[in-house]
Amino acid sequence: MYNFIFFTNVLRILDERHMTKNELAERSGVSISFLSDLTTGKANPSLKVMEAIAAALETPLPLLLESTDLDRTALDALAGGKMPNSLPAGYERVCAVLPEHRAFQVKKWGEETRKKLRDMDATQKDY
Repeated sequence: MYNFIFFTNVLRILDERHMTKNELAERSGVSISFLSDLTTGKANPSLKVMEAIAAALETPLPLLLESTDLDRTALDALAGGKMPNSLPAGYERVCAVLPEHRAFQVKKWGEETRKKLRDMDATQKDY
């Protein structure tokens, strides 16, 4: 499932940057044949290969693995049932592209929410 999220994000970024697989192969040192297999779901990349691709795309690796445009239904289907969720009910992880001033506010909200979740977790461990 994470391979699917990874290669979906790689293809999206290539498209956004008007970059070809050949350019990515040159920048990452990963063969074009492996990239083709990867982006069609036929290859299983190692962490080292994923790091090389992320560096070539100038994108943090966690972003390529966690963020996705896929909806919950698609993720559940990929997981073969229910996609595991590390967040409590009522919380959702999102990815967005925002202007700096709006991103600043969203980051603040994220910090507040992470603190609230840590506090909730600490309270539950006390019982």
